[in-house]
Amino acid sequence: MANAAGAGDERRAAEDRDDDASALAAEDTAAMARAGLDHGAEPVAAAEDAAARASTDGAPLGRPGRPLDRRSPYLIGLLGAAGVATTYGAIQLLSAGREVLVLIGLSLFLAIGLDPPVRALSRRMPRGLAVAVVTAGMLAVGAGFLAAAIPPLVAQTQQLIHEFPQYLHAAQDRHSLVGRLNARFHLGQRAQQLAGAGDVGNRLLGAGRMVLGATAGALTVLVLTIYFLFDLPRVRRLIYRMFPHSRRPRAILIGDEVFTKVGGFVLGNLITSLIAGIGTFAWLLAFGVPYPLLLALTVALLDLIPVVGSTVGGIIVSLVALTVSFPVALATGVFYGVFRLAEDYLLVPKIVGRVVEVPATVTLVAVLLGAAVLGIVGALVAIPVAASIRIVLQETVFPRLDRS
Repeated sequence: MANAAGAGDERRAAEDRDDDASALAAEDTAAMARAGLDHGAEPVAAAEDAAARASTDGAPLGRPGRPLDRRSPYLIGLLGAAGVATTYGAIQLLSAGREVLVLIGLSLFLAIGLDPPVRALSRRMPRGLAVAVVTAGMLAVGAGFLAAAIPPLVAQTQQLIHEFPQYLHAAQDRHSLVGRLNARFHLGQRAQQLAGAGDVGNRLLGAGRMVLGATAGALTVLVLTIYFLFDLPRVRRLIYRMFPHSRRPRAILIGDEVFTKVGGFVLGNLITSLIAGIGTFAWLLAFGVPYPLLLALTVALLDLIPVVGSTVGGIIVSLVALTVSFPVALATGVFYGVFRLAEDYLLVPKIVGRVVEVPATVTLVAVLLGAAVLGIVGALVAIPVAASIRIVLQETVFPRLDRS
């Protein structure tokens, strides 16, 4: 009861302070009106004098007045119209800036994924230096990757161009496997139709635009990721500041759990993709399949896409293995089937599953929906988004429904 009485006294004291502030504001308004009418003083100068008197050490910007009457019909109508206008404007903004928002979301996603190593380094150095170290490491890995990949890629591309007439002759030979497939499905005619469709100049211009767009998008994601990585603690505090004070601790716990799952997924996905690329490279070298490095890079990049990436990469490699022999192609298909099972039931549960904890059905549905809405980017972020929604449902929605 004593606590309740104390709270009541504090509430009455606050109301008295508001009344005093309102009275002071009214007196200042009246003083300004008299000054403006009797002495011809400027209204702005009178308002500045009142503002100087209202500013105190405890409230440098003055005390807030009484809140508006929320039951006022005018205020209700105004808020309703503002809500409709805000919703319409938000929809138009999302529609107009969809591509930019996707890049921003992907950058924030990567920044959250790279935050664990930055936080580990921040224990021994300033965060800015830790971000610089992680960024330099990423750029060094990328530069080394390109330095190791470009010369073999150029050599293998030249080899492909040099051996293309042999492949064309094999496609016309009905005694070879490729020739029988060409005779049955008319692959050569379809390829010529695709190559001859449309103007060559327009196709080259479209390809150039696509390359420039992809390069600009990659640079934008890189720069935004660095900025988000540096300011992630500030972004985190800003997000938590939007929650009411009484619910802020709970929001911090749930939000940190979401950040942990996103970071674990990104790092785990990179590790599994690296394993897929190394396994592909070793297999292709062992069986003499051409273009091993190019195909290993392709599989590693495709494996970043959950559920379907490794399957698509395996199909591409198996088709290339047909140029060696049908048994090698069949063995390559079996290899990717076994690797897919090992990835789904061994690698992913050990590396990613303990962090994300998303059921297989939810994973498949999330990846399909993400790919349908945002393409490859949607498929990449679908699983951590599903994990985040699962946390929110389990911690907030389901307990409330169980109590109702």
